[in-house]
Amino acid sequence: MVVVEKNMKSDKKDLIQRNIANGMDYKTYRDLVHDLAQNERTTGENQSESLINYTQLNDRRMNRWDKTLKMPLEIEAKIANLTNKLTFLVISESWCGDASPALPVINKVAEKNTNIELKVVLRDENLELMNEFLTNGSQSIPKLIIWDQEKEEVFGEWGPRSGIATKMVEAYKEEHGKLTPEFKQDLQVWYNKDKGQTILNDLIALLPLE
Repeated sequence: MVVVEKNMKSDKKDLIQRNIANGMDYKTYRDLVHDLAQNERTTGENQSESLINYTQLNDRRMNRWDKTLKMPLEIEAKIANLTNKLTFLVISESWCGDASPALPVINKVAEKNTNIELKVVLRDENLELMNEFLTNGSQSIPKLIIWDQEKEEVFGEWGPRSGIATKMVEAYKEEHGKLTPEFKQDLQVWYNKDKGQTILNDLIALLPLE
């Protein structure tokens, strides 16, 4: 039984490390999303008009977030003092509405310390990894896996939304049964007003910062 558990842990470690090795850096991911948007395409086999529209919308949103996202100086200083060598491995897709505010924040954190490496992989091309990091049994994205490079273990997880946004989604589902396009639009308006701060606060709470 112990041998089986060790093998399972080893397999999961190998899976994560393979995905890190094959993952895209943030610029490559952004270039991919932008090129897809320009060519009226999306990631994945489903090239529906709605997913293409979401990819185009997300490209514009991420471009805006990349330019306008602000980080408090005290948080910058905390991140700069991080000594642990970490990899942020993010599972995403170009059409994912919750990824458009999250990935620029994750990238901004990674940019503040050379000990943090950011890699992005696509969910539908890496379902084995996705299925190891389900959210309430669902393949929800974006999903951030924080990997400790020196200890070779998962340090933490985040996603697909901030704690506050998750409560908003759960409350709406409880009342209406499912998320409507109108609610998703309202959620994006909330993201814009929040300016990435709740996502940032969630991430900072996960990191080994003093």
